[in-house]
Amino acid sequence: MKEIQASKITETVERLCYEAAYNLGEDVEQRIREMSPDEESEFGKYALEQILENICYARAEGIAICQDTGTAVIFAEVGQDVHITGGSLYDAINEGVRRGYQKGFLRKSICSDPIFDRKNTGDNTPAVIHTEIVPGDKLKLILLPKGGGSENMGQLKMLVPSQGLQGVKDFVLQCVTSAGGNPCPPIIVGIGVGGTMDKATLLAKKALLRRIGEPNPDPRYAQLEKELFFEINATGIGPQGLGGRITALAVHIEYFPTHITQLPVAVNLNCHAARRAEAVL
Repeated sequence: MKEIQASKITETVERLCYEAAYNLGEDVEQRIREMSPDEESEFGKYALEQILENICYARAEGIAICQDTGTAVIFAEVGQDVHITGGSLYDAINEGVRRGYQKGFLRKSICSDPIFDRKNTGDNTPAVIHTEIVPGDKLKLILLPKGGGSENMGQLKMLVPSQGLQGVKDFVLQCVTSAGGNPCPPIIVGIGVGGTMDKATLLAKKALLRRIGEPNPDPRYAQLEKELFFEINATGIGPQGLGGRITALAVHIEYFPTHITQLPVAVNLNCHAARRAEAVL
């Protein structure tokens, strides 16, 4: 049994808050640079130039790449042979978010109550935490700061099985086109298929964690990702919704077995500032 101090978890989450906010992943930046020469729209070219300049400036100056530093979404993969001492996992994570957002001068955006008492909690807590028990004696923490603009554009559809593959494709394209420039394209499109209503939405969010350039290991789903990628980039939405060819940087699909009467599909969009950071303890 491996023991991990809650204080170590707090320190790690605090650091991840800085890393995610200041330093965009090299896979995302590289994909933007690779695709930029294909943009034909002058407005689109200008938007991509500004995006790349902002990425470099944020990294060099140690400032947030976007003013909306988002909801702190944490995926915790907890090894079954891990024992957390000195406090609870959730308390440790929330304390790390609290410190990270305060010390890192990151915008606090969380309301204490969604309807009746929309007061800012002042420290960007509580985080949204998803835990999964896995084999081993490690604790893996992945932080996905999720901006409100892109999160607002997510959708869920409970299709019926007879709608099949074409129904899935039609729904995904409808989500992207209705979102337009609101999620700050070029976007990453996370898609969850199967399970139940809640499982599909979680799968769509988890799909955003995958590194750009890594296709689904199932060749059928990898092909569907490729087809949707080209169809989305043919919509003409373009960078920042200004028109052009570069609307999506990637399409990632995750799936799960489902009931014989169901075909749930969820879409979760991420903006070009597709921030994430991870650590293993």
